Amino acid sequence: MAGVIGIIGGTGPEGKGLALRFALAGERVVIGSREEARAREAAASLASLAPHGSIRGTTNIDVALETDIIVISVPYEAQKDILHALKDALAGKVVVCVVAPLVFVKGWASAVSVPEGSAAKEEQALLPRSRIVAAFQNVSARDLLDPARSVEADVIVCSDDVDAKKQVMALAQRIPGVRGVDGGGLDNARYVEDLTALLLNINRIYKAHSSIKIVGI
Repeated sequence: MAGVIGIIGGTGPEGKGLALRFALAGERVVIGSREEARAREAAASLASLAPHGSIRGTTNIDVALETDIIVISVPYEAQKDILHALKDALAGKVVVCVVAPLVFVKGWASAVSVPEGSAAKEEQALLPRSRIVAAFQNVSARDLLDPARSVEADVIVCSDDVDAKKQVMALAQRIPGVRGVDGGGLDNARYVEDLTALLLNINRIYKAHSSIKIVGI
């Protein structure tokens, strides 16, 4: 087990989906929001699907202080403000960036250029004392939120911190059907984030929710 897992941005579909899957795997999960009531509501909405008492909601700052691995699953445009406020509380923690910077025009997704190269690298700049790992950007929230469905996806995990990367790869593999794949250093996170736009556009064309599988390894 990974200890207590925090989800900042856990009121959105991806955050809720990851919270549910980690709880079903036997982990204790805390969902965070700027508004505690929203976090409690999100946790309550998962109560009938997850083991009793394994998911609870609170404020972002309490999540940052109380948990061991913290997943950041917020809209890209909110990332700077949220992480700036949590900088000290997240020092020394494993912080998992699930953020994919996107813009939508007439329903089609495009990747947003980030000065640092990726949302994960921006998180590294914002949280210099945290252990940043990029992962889970390409996993379908709809699949995650359906506990009867096997996810069947590879999660590409990028980090410059070898031990933190191993922890997150092991956590990914707690989800049935998921394999953690070593994606190298954090510089490679930009390629994984950009794939999110491609997958969303494929989903629109095929009316599906596609994922990534790496073959040959």
